Amino acid sequence: MRRPRALATVALAAGVLMLSGTCTSTAQDRAAAPAAGSGGLSGVAACPGLEGFSCGTLTVPLDHSGGVQGRLDLRVAAADNVKAPKGVLLFLTGGPGQPGVPFVEGLSKKLTPLLKDYRLVMIDQRGTGAGALQCPQLQKEMGSSDLTPPTAQAVTACAAAVGPDRRFYSTGDTVADLELLRRALGVRKMTLDGVSYGTYTAERYALAYPQHVGRMVLDSVVPQTGYDPMDRAAMRAAPRVLTTACEAIGCRTDPAADLAKVVDTYDNGADVLDALTTWEFVDPNYAAMIDALHQAAGGDPTALRGLIAGVRQGSAATAEELSQGLHASTLCLDGRYPWGRADTPVAGRQEALEKAAADLTPADYGPFDAATATGLGSMLSCLHWPRTPVPPLPPEHRRLPGVPVLLLGGDRDLSTPLEWLYDQKKLTPRARVVVVPGAAHSVQSRAASDKGRQAVFDFLLTR
Repeated sequence: MRRPRALATVALAAGVLMLSGTCTSTAQDRAAAPAAGSGGLSGVAACPGLEGFSCGTLTVPLDHSGGVQGRLDLRVAAADNVKAPKGVLLFLTGGPGQPGVPFVEGLSKKLTPLLKDYRLVMIDQRGTGAGALQCPQLQKEMGSSDLTPPTAQAVTACAAAVGPDRRFYSTGDTVADLELLRRALGVRKMTLDGVSYGTYTAERYALAYPQHVGRMVLDSVVPQTGYDPMDRAAMRAAPRVLTTACEAIGCRTDPAADLAKVVDTYDNGADVLDALTTWEFVDPNYAAMIDALHQAAGGDPTALRGLIAGVRQGSAATAEELSQGLHASTLCLDGRYPWGRADTPVAGRQEALEKAAADLTPADYGPFDAATATGLGSMLSCLHWPRTPVPPLPPEHRRLPGVPVLLLGGDRDLSTPLEWLYDQKKLTPRARVVVVPGAAHSVQSRAASDKGRQAVFDFLLTR
């Protein structure tokens, strides 16, 4: 789910939403069309500095139920090949909090083999890009990380800055925006392909609008059951990932044992997990982290502390790059926490969190500890988030539509570990799994190997 900009390296974790076919809306779709001003692309013109693409604005209701007035203008970029034989390819960026339009140029190069058959479209989802939710102190403290612990003051100041409208930034609201985009683009059936948080959005779209889904690619999977704020799968996966990486580079240490000793000795599990899940964007072999963990386990934490500090500095990001205001708003609305959801009174949340910590066992957190599981940024952001009305969530164990689905992951990914991919497989009737050795997060855009990208090309171009 996270979108770090580690050590000044901007990583692109995003999702692809594929729209299959360019046919016009059905009569049923037209009857269900939004009110005037709520849908359709306006102001369409050539994207500045981006040949072959046009940019426009999708205007959507702030409140899709119509109870609260207001509109949001979402920036959209679309390739000019409007008659692409296989329809529209809508690429959904990650986070939540990352815009889409700024990444069109880079992504189009990665997906070149698809672009004769698909029309590439990207959107700045609500609360991102030019319309980013602005929370200066939370942005400064967390940058582009999910896991860096924020202060309570930064969280409450952010919620106050966003105000009561924070209840309109759930994934369900984004899904409703995408349905308006589908109508505006004039397509009837869509194939969904997401990366990182984009996989969750794609899954939620498929559950809400199964009749409009033809095919799905889910890369770096967040399961439809939702993000675990304790990040237990990542903690348990860390020994496997580090050991595999160590074998690949021929190191002579035991990084799993070193990790366990470091957390036990220095009580720094949250910092270490944050650094590890950022470092995969720098080096999926984790070479510097493995060496620093070994030195720290031997009594010298200097290198490890330097890497942790460097990760914090390098993860800095503006709200326009990744909005922490949107990130908190969405995760707190979507998430299930030890105290319940965001509509639970703030009083009593801390006690519920402490009880959850006491109930954890080593089987839950592997080489880490209960303090790590309950002290991560996503957990603490929502611990302090003011009480907010929440939307209903779809039944979490409802299976995805019976369409072809490619589940894609890297064996070095700690941001969305393979364990999540296999959790989603259980809820995916026609799943094909491709795991890319040596790849970390966001296989389509970042893996050195072409295995994952070729799997996507084959999947989407073969009927």
